[in-house]
Amino acid sequence: MATPQESSQKSTETNGVKTADGSTISGNAAQLTNGDNTRPAAAPGPQPEAESAAATEGTEASVRSSGAELKKKAKEAKAARRAQEKQEKPQTKPPAILPDLKNPRKVETLEESGQRGSAGAPLGTPVTKKNHKPTGSLQKSMPLRQAPPQTTTPTIQPKKDNKNVALFEHLYGLPRRITIAAAGKDVHPAILALGLQMSNYVICGSNARCVATLMVLKRVIESYVTPPQNSLPRHLTSHLSPQIEYLVSCRPLSVSMGNAIRWLKLEINDVDPDTEESKAKAKLCEGIDNFIRERITVADQVISNSAAEKIQNGDVILTFAKSSIVEKTLVEAYRKGTRFRVIVVDSRPLFEGRNLALALANLGLEVQYTLTHAIDHVMKDATKVFLGAHAMMSNGRLFSRIGTAIVAMMAKESDVPVIVCCESIKFTDKVALDSIVSNEVAPPDELIIQGESTTALSSWRDSPNLQLLNLMYDVTPADYINMVVTEYGSLPPSSVPVVYRLSTNG
Repeated sequence: MATPQESSQKSTETNGVKTADGSTISGNAAQLTNGDNTRPAAAPGPQPEAESAAATEGTEASVRSSGAELKKKAKEAKAARRAQEKQEKPQTKPPAILPDLKNPRKVETLEESGQRGSAGAPLGTPVTKKNHKPTGSLQKSMPLRQAPPQTTTPTIQPKKDNKNVALFEHLYGLPRRITIAAAGKDVHPAILALGLQMSNYVICGSNARCVATLMVLKRVIESYVTPPQNSLPRHLTSHLSPQIEYLVSCRPLSVSMGNAIRWLKLEINDVDPDTEESKAKAKLCEGIDNFIRERITVADQVISNSAAEKIQNGDVILTFAKSSIVEKTLVEAYRKGTRFRVIVVDSRPLFEGRNLALALANLGLEVQYTLTHAIDHVMKDATKVFLGAHAMMSNGRLFSRIGTAIVAMMAKESDVPVIVCCESIKFTDKVALDSIVSNEVAPPDELIIQGESTTALSSWRDSPNLQLLNLMYDVTPADYINMVVTEYGSLPPSSVPVVYRLSTNG
């Protein structure tokens, strides 16, 4: 009969394996017990494989532990070398460096920033803030000083006052060109000179500008050379485009200039491509001379002779500003022996009537000169009103120098006949109901009296809510016009479309 101790030993031998250190390996639980450590044991099976796996795991753990120890030893050796190098260097203290006032965080010394010596740099060494973020122990041992917040008051720019009149905003384009700067390389020198003359009113008036433009385009054609692989009819038209664009930048084209340029382009398109270049250019130049002679020179002679017959002895002729055809009419009537008196009404800023009054006075006529504010007074003495034209619209309205409509209205109120002298080249198929939709805005500084720096308008650009408007033309209703004298005869304003068709189709 077995004792309790022997029974327990047999039970242990039956349920598990007793090892040398007193631990028991159970076949069912497969656990290894050694004090406080409990490790899962391999299931019963071939023991060599389990032993090799355990050996491999132990080797890897020892390798990992040895690698960490090597890194630790390398760091300690590096720190020792740095400490030895610091001790060997002389401890000289450089002068303190003041921080930049504009950027206080840019430069600072280790003395000012506290205990910076532990970071590895000598005391007093300037430290420059870098863009990258410091890492590791450097970030903790060398904190950068925070700059005080700078409160800058933003400068409020005053709102620029718009000096353009809102009602005529569509008429404001690029500023009028007054120099040849930035002109295209293809622009002819004669075009450059003509543009400046028209911009400065050296050449003024529809007829004068039209004749000058045609004469300059004639010079452009004479100096033109057709490029290779091109024909004159096709390339010459494109060659004239930059010339015309430059003239427009100096001052907008008049109606007569537009009609003349359109006629010239049609003549160029009608040139036979097989025609020799010299003959084609000679034909175009001859056509320009004939156009000026027939449509302007001869037309002015016919109109002046016809209108002069309507002036009688004792008449008082009132005219506004200066018109070349009206001047020729008055001179022609005086040369025929008619004795009459002339009243010239003028207006700012161009004062064109001064030249007309001086020319007539030198010729021997009796001339009275006044401004628009005295129209009501001088209209009582007038018997006829002669007006020039910038253009005659298709609805019979007169498009002329600003102030013409006031003169015609006062003449209508005083029952004085209004006679308009106009060449057919100034007729257009456009319709004008007012002077707002289509007009020319001149530089507003022309309204300031030249040489006067103490006037109310001398500093108008600095005065808020002050705008200057300098329009060039106005529209006179057809009801205020009694007769239009052209080279086709004297006719009412309603016949303008008929004359326009005759002049363009003829």
